[in-house]
Amino acid sequence: MTTRRGHGQGIRDFVAAYEAAFPGEVVHVAEPVSGDHDVMALVLEYERRRRWPVLLFEKVTGADMPIIANVVASRKALAWALGVPEGRLAQEYARRIKDTIKPNVVARAPFRERLLTGRDLDLRRLPIPTYFPGDAGRYLTAGMLVARDPETGVETEGYHRFQLKGGDRMGVSLHSRRRMFEYQRRAEARGEALPCAIALGLHPLVSMGSLAYPPAEVGKFEVVGGLFGEPLDVAACATIDLTVPAAAEIVIEGEILPGVREPEGPFGEFTGYFSRRSTEHVFQAKAISMRAAPWFQSIGSGRAGDHITTLGLVREAEIWNALQRVIPNVAGVHVPLSGTSSFSAYVAIKQGRPGEAKHVIPIVLGVDHYLKLVIVVDDDIDVFDESDVMWAVATRMQADRDLVTIGGSLGALLDPSADERGVTAKLGIDATRPFGEPFAGKLVMDPARMAWARGLVDRLGG
Repeated sequence: MTTRRGHGQGIRDFVAAYEAAFPGEVVHVAEPVSGDHDVMALVLEYERRRRWPVLLFEKVTGADMPIIANVVASRKALAWALGVPEGRLAQEYARRIKDTIKPNVVARAPFRERLLTGRDLDLRRLPIPTYFPGDAGRYLTAGMLVARDPETGVETEGYHRFQLKGGDRMGVSLHSRRRMFEYQRRAEARGEALPCAIALGLHPLVSMGSLAYPPAEVGKFEVVGGLFGEPLDVAACATIDLTVPAAAEIVIEGEILPGVREPEGPFGEFTGYFSRRSTEHVFQAKAISMRAAPWFQSIGSGRAGDHITTLGLVREAEIWNALQRVIPNVAGVHVPLSGTSSFSAYVAIKQGRPGEAKHVIPIVLGVDHYLKLVIVVDDDIDVFDESDVMWAVATRMQADRDLVTIGGSLGALLDPSADERGVTAKLGIDATRPFGEPFAGKLVMDPARMAWARGLVDRLGG
């Protein structure tokens, strides 16, 4: 299916169209690379240079398929996939995830071109990388786990880390403790395995939709449809009763075993630290379906943009939706990479009443239990410029009146500063000017002179 953006619903469709629009933003790596750290090292080097291009590794040592990485690493790519300016990304995402569209089941799918079962089934045939020295082993990071609620039948999807443990076995951690964790818990309570599929090689909008938090009765494929503006094409798996995105490159079919736990980790997590914390579930593979010549997708681990940029976007959207129900004058929301796109949020408001900034703080902290630092600023502050945010903190905040702390709160299990249960403390900072009181005037240049200066710098060669 061709989407309203003029390209299809697959990762190849996106990469081809993105490269045509921005030729320098897709890098073809023709030199041979190893699956042992090379992919991650190149991602990190590009990030050191403040670049987040899509990377297509055409020759992977010992593999018969390329690795595609950094597909969801930049806000530029996500905004382009959604068909909006980068500055409107979070607001448009927040709007579209509420306009759900049910998926469309198709009879044929490219991922059904090859089917490996029985003795032919071997996960080690896939070029599953190691990311950082110190990881417990090879990790499948870009696998979107698909399952249905064993009680209601509502499907869900999400990203979870999978440690390769053998030809048909992987460890998996469901530590976010959201829908997938609950579905597995319900199946296990009945003494049943949870049938599930791992889809690899997906359009960015599929990834973005899988991270949303819809109501319990809404399947995430419906959210993805809202992002595309049309039904997501899905197709049946070969050995289990599930549907997955029809344009996927590779699908691993299997189940999460009941009552079985095995050590999993450590792994370099989004926090930038190794984590041994894991739910230690076990995935048993039954089949691998794939295209005749598939792309294997990798998502960089640790604090790589490929890992955490989408996390920040989803939280920004949820904050927008939560605040707009009670605060009509929200000017900006940003969940920055510096806070691992999970722990920190900056919110700009146009103050209308005294106490409004402090009213915002508990609302934002309540949106997502991962959040533990909220900074509220005036609407003259650019929440995407951390220097601007910190300037507001330095010049408008007084610690004896502007700090809000909450102890003993639910936090992220993977936060290394939280206790072993994931319990943490949270902080809100009101960095707005005191409402209705005299305050020093901000230095602002005449806009006409700034326009002149921009033109002159351009003429001088930038």
